[in-house]
Amino acid sequence: MAENFSKTWKKSTQARKQHKFKHNAPLHVRQKMMHVHLSPDLRKSYGFRNLQVRKGDKIKVLSGHFKKKEGAVERVDLKSEKVYVSGIDYIKKDGTKVPLALHPSNLMIVELNLGDKIRKAKLESKKQSGKNTLKDVRDSKKVKEVKAVKTKVENTEGKSKK
Repeated sequence: MAENFSKTWKKSTQARKQHKFKHNAPLHVRQKMMHVHLSPDLRKSYGFRNLQVRKGDKIKVLSGHFKKKEGAVERVDLKSEKVYVSGIDYIKKDGTKVPLALHPSNLMIVELNLGDKIRKAKLESKKQSGKNTLKDVRDSKKVKEVKAVKTKVENTEGKSKK
């Protein structure tokens, strides 16, 4: 089997091919795999469902031994797709603390680190642009349908009067 990353790979139900895809993925693709859910408040205010986790973000653990614990992100490891959080570590028998690596799917961002100007601009641009939500799209379709029906009725009334 080839070791290189396939740009044309779409999907597969086979676990071995999925693992191979993730293992051979370049960092720019792995970056997309490091997205973490946003809390409902942040979701509502920014209009995003998930964002890439960054150092300094405050997160909450959703599953595992440390469920419901919160802490700040200390380190993000793209290569192994792991996130290290302050205050979440396990204690070895000799008493030393070892930071615990968490998978991004088990986390939720509670507070964003807006120190980066580019990240802040991205969040604000979506917020200001007011990108259509699903409800807005449905409402606009209904309005268009009603207008279309009205124009048809007006056209048929105009023809019948002639």
